[in-house]
Amino acid sequence: QVQLVESGGGLVQSGGSLRLSCAASGSISSMYVMAWYRQAPGKQREPVATVTSDGRTDYAEFVKGRFTISRDNVKNTVYLQMNSVKPEDTGVYFCNAVRYSVKYWGEGILVTVSS
Repeated sequence: QVQLVESGGGLVQSGGSLRLSCAASGSISSMYVMAWYRQAPGKQREPVATVTSDGRTDYAEFVKGRFTISRDNVKNTVYLQMNSVKPEDTGVYFCNAVRYSVKYWGEGILVTVSS
């Protein structure tokens, strides 16, 4: 059973930076795609960024140019570097992985951006 554990969340000032980490219990090399989602209070969970096994990345328009997703297959960890954060970036961020069409989720971690 794959486990994903997020860390690095917390409180950050608007315009600041934060790096989220997602540590997998096993190898992420076999994961076809890994992603970060976020969910603000009262809103639908939405994709933020994805990275495929061959290194292709994709970003939601609202984070493009500010956030960077990366994966370290040696450390079995996926990162989300968040720069120039805005109050609207506040929410619970979830790590997601897909392997053989099976989806895995972390429990989520709260990011709060103060004005």
